[in-house]
Amino acid sequence: MKTIYKHEMKTYMRTLLIWSACVGGMGMACILLFSSMQDSMENMAENFASMGAFSDAFGMSQLSIGTLPGFYAAEVGTIHALGGAMFAAIVSTNMLSKEEDGHTSEFLFTLSLKRGKVVLAKGGAVISNIFLLNLNCIGLYLLGIGILGEEMRLQEFFLYHEMQLLMQIEIAGICFAVSAFQRKNKLGIGLGIVMLLYAYDLIARVIPDLSDYKLFSPFSYANASDLFSTGKIFAGAAVLGTGVLIAGFCTAYTVYTRKDLAA
Repeated sequence: MKTIYKHEMKTYMRTLLIWSACVGGMGMACILLFSSMQDSMENMAENFASMGAFSDAFGMSQLSIGTLPGFYAAEVGTIHALGGAMFAAIVSTNMLSKEEDGHTSEFLFTLSLKRGKVVLAKGGAVISNIFLLNLNCIGLYLLGIGILGEEMRLQEFFLYHEMQLLMQIEIAGICFAVSAFQRKNKLGIGLGIVMLLYAYDLIARVIPDLSDYKLFSPFSYANASDLFSTGKIFAGAAVLGTGVLIAGFCTAYTVYTRKDLAA
């Protein structure tokens, strides 16, 4: 079991480093650009806040983008949310299906190792990769904030990233379950799930009739503007998200331990 976990961590190490550099690097670059853009942002903040549906969708009606917390929530928050969710989908969607797609299942399961332990090891690798991505990105963001020398509301900052971690693991749970059903690597399904959930969250913030149902998207409880402006968790959505991620990993375990594997 440890051998499989180490193998998967080694396999995805390059992917982890590339995505950490891209997501974290882009976020850090945005933070460092804030000082040169601050004066113009302060002048434009009121206009952005009054752009109706666009302002509501991206949270600019809740926070002023002329301040670092507001700018972070609107710009870096979007980059991190989408980048982290896509990484979670990439790592988890093919984690189980690749054994059948690559015809390695016939070797893997001739070893004295139960399928359940394989699923647990691979699931552990998925969660570890997501955790490391977030850790790397947070480190780069804090470095950028330190170089910038601006004040950041750290309580809301860490609350946001805690919710982002939960959101990404929830998406990973859904995609991990999808992987258990598939016999071929279908990365597009995982990325499609991410974009569908993100689009639903944006639409639910714009259309009043859907506002009560936005909790069905994990992006709802991990929204940077909401968390920075209120400092509170959207508890109902977070509880639902926790239930979904548990159901996803349990589904993957149940399906994969019982299915007939293709040679």
